[in-house]
Amino acid sequence: MEPIILASGSPRRQEILKSLGVPFQVIIPEIDESELAGVELEKISEYLASKKVEYVSKILPAKQEVPWILGADTTMIMDGKVYGKPADIDEAVSFLKDFSGRTHTVFTSMALYNGRLKYLSTKTARTDVTFAALSQDEIDWYISTGEWHNVAGGYRIQGFGSYFIRKIEGTSSTVIGLPLFELYDMLKEQGYSLIGLE
Repeated sequence: MEPIILASGSPRRQEILKSLGVPFQVIIPEIDESELAGVELEKISEYLASKKVEYVSKILPAKQEVPWILGADTTMIMDGKVYGKPADIDEAVSFLKDFSGRTHTVFTSMALYNGRLKYLSTKTARTDVTFAALSQDEIDWYISTGEWHNVAGGYRIQGFGSYFIRKIEGTSSTVIGLPLFELYDMLKEQGYSLIGLE
């Protein structure tokens, strides 16, 4: 497999690529995720994933061959509000209280740049996540695990956060941050094989 540049600092996305046996290097993009004026809520993740790829492509040396750059972004939306990474404990608690007993929608978008074709493609996956009603003791315990740090929505579906998820409509990999079906489909469309076929 050809190496891919992952335009993301997310440990979860790195773990997924490692589990797939995809060779990659990480370049963490420096973009302002607050500059979203005029972007539709459901398009934010696609916009930011594309911006991450654009940033990385611009900082690489001009003569360096760039076969593949992959960017991804996850946003959670409920009642017209975007839930990003909580800034502190208070915000993480607030997020969990909002999610308690309700359903929110997770959008994860990927942007893939094919350096040979100079072509950028995008795909977005959607998953609805329904939380059970949470008691204050459950919220306090979950916050104490530290899982809320540096993750959209302030919970991890692949960790203790799964205790509280009553139902998902979609895939857990979308919530983790790299939807596997869409990733496979996107790479296959561009001629990059994950299953050893040429």
